[in-house]
Amino acid sequence: MDEKTYIFEGKTTNEAIEKGLKELKTTKHKVDIKVLENEDKKTFFSILAPKVVKVEMKFKEGIQLKEEKEPMDATQVMKELEIFMNNFIANLPTKDLTFEIKQDRDLIKIDIKDEKAAYLIGYRGETLNSLQNILSNIASNDKQEKVRILLNISNYREKREKDLTTLAGKIAESVVRTKKSITLEPMSSYDRKIVHSALQEHDKVKTYSIGKEPYRKVVVSLK
Repeated sequence: MDEKTYIFEGKTTNEAIEKGLKELKTTKHKVDIKVLENEDKKTFFSILAPKVVKVEMKFKEGIQLKEEKEPMDATQVMKELEIFMNNFIANLPTKDLTFEIKQDRDLIKIDIKDEKAAYLIGYRGETLNSLQNILSNIASNDKQEKVRILLNISNYREKREKDLTTLAGKIAESVVRTKKSITLEPMSSYDRKIVHSALQEHDKVKTYSIGKEPYRKVVVSLK
């Protein structure tokens, strides 16, 4: 338990409390609050002085101060990912696989180019996307924000983008011809983004997503 007490000031009790809750990143029901100086108590000498109210806050039993997570250190993150990938590959049937890790702005890309790794892609990228989520969780552990990871295996991402872009064009043609909306099968957020991007400037159709993960789908309809 965090036994430390925290003192906050404000022109009113509410202001001091709100300031404390904001700085501690918590809510009223998680702390004990004690007013140290009542805002209504006035003396002759304090009338002209600025009004200051102090409140004391202490976390309730079993609740601790939420610690700030460390910002992302790309170099350190890539080292952690490299260690994981080396251990992961060492336990695969094809232990001689090679990979590359590099940073591209706010994105860290991991690329396994060996065709022998194709079995790690899975049906329409399901295994690849699951592995990418694991890598993202490893990279984001104890960080202030989620680290964006893009995993590519045997150039799957490029092939998938080409196939989906072609599919999106054919779907759009069908919607225009039949004047009926078409709902695609459930896709990952990455695949949905490709379809949306492929048709975002189409002059006759629009796209939007429906449903909840992992069954979220893209709908293509007339504008």
